[in-house]
Amino acid sequence: MCGRYALYLRPSQVRRMLQDNDMQVDDYPADEGEGAPRQSYNFAPGYHGIVYRADVPDWGAGPRRSGGGAQQDKEARGDAPPPAAAAEGHNADASEASRAVHYKLQSMKWGLVPFWTKRNPDYPSVLKTINCRDDSLASAGGMWASMKARKRCVVVAQGFYEWLQKGKEKVPHFVKRKDGGLMCFAGLWDVVQYEDDPQKHYTYTIITTDSNKQLRFLHDRMPVILDAGSDALRVWLDPARHEWSRELQALLRPFAGELEVYPVSKEVGKVGNNSPSFIVPVASRENKSNIANFFANASNKTSPTKVKKKEEDDGGAKDKPEVEIKQEVDKRDGSGDDSRTAVVKTESVEEASREADDGGMQASPLPKGIKREADVDEDQWSPPAKKAATGSSPAKQTPSSPVKQVGRPKISSTSNGTANKSPSKAAAAAAKAAGSQKITKFFANSS
Repeated sequence: MCGRYALYLRPSQVRRMLQDNDMQVDDYPADEGEGAPRQSYNFAPGYHGIVYRADVPDWGAGPRRSGGGAQQDKEARGDAPPPAAAAEGHNADASEASRAVHYKLQSMKWGLVPFWTKRNPDYPSVLKTINCRDDSLASAGGMWASMKARKRCVVVAQGFYEWLQKGKEKVPHFVKRKDGGLMCFAGLWDVVQYEDDPQKHYTYTIITTDSNKQLRFLHDRMPVILDAGSDALRVWLDPARHEWSRELQALLRPFAGELEVYPVSKEVGKVGNNSPSFIVPVASRENKSNIANFFANASNKTSPTKVKKKEEDDGGAKDKPEVEIKQEVDKRDGSGDDSRTAVVKTESVEEASREADDGGMQASPLPKGIKREADVDEDQWSPPAKKAATGSSPAKQTPSSPVKQVGRPKISSTSNGTANKSPSKAAAAAAKAAGSQKITKFFANSS
């Protein structure tokens, strides 16, 4: 079954591609304007597509049947066999036999309408003839009797769509040649002229056959695909073969080449939608609308946790800037040489800041939300009980221990140091200062 395909190429592009495969193209429609075929990634029944065929009269290949229009109508419907002379090919005109064969591209409407039709059919009727089963051509007579012998063609496409049934859901898949070449579907064409309508209408159908192994999971039917420039395609289009034969029937078989098949956007299911993304795999990086790609790209970005972990693995040394530290080393050894030598070493910024003199400023920051207290006189400070329990000496100073300062008296953050305070206020201020000192000592030791 083939109910939708893709063809977003101009006739001039198709012509070049066919000629590159040694296929003769003597005529082709204009790329734009009236009569130009449609370009669509979502080609639906009723659209005008590109058909490649032998340039033969409207009655098809071979000589015109004797008996006039009535005889042709009967033959077309399968009500009467063709004349014996015509079946044997003995009544071919000499001029017809000697005429050089030409091939052309032509714009035709998808959905075959037989030439004996009197009125323009509605859309549901057209849908019934967009495809033609290969087994229906194996028997004599029937609707396709005259067309299969005289009006064979190739329908040009880039690929076709098929829907996979998954429960209540149908998932569209796109099928194309693995080599990226054109798909040439075997088809039949016809021309009709309705009552009270002087215009001729050319239409076509696509022949289907059993699916090959690659597409069997998707559907039990697939279009008959002929390789461009192949002998099989030349035999199929040969106007000298204007009678149906076993050789022609044998060409209608599953495709033996390699195909690509993959899910595509569900938007292709609506006739009228048209986008280049319809032939792009859903899981492809090229499909920007694919939500799976969005999350995949997000996961590829390095998270802060991964960066931190990486720094921990390499000791944080990889991305830390380095500085040169110049130190003077005293080389006096008592021999009278008082020289001092400058030695340059390279350290990271973090190491340099850890060892550098902070000029009396507290090197390690206070915990967030805690105000800095004023420095405390050494006479007022005593080590915490915990330190005494562990045997540490109060006289031993640590980097976080207060340093006794000489010179200006210390100013308490809780007292302005005035001497004219009343005894009661001074006692309260001293008690308050003592409480603040404990907090200060706690954070000093913790740092």
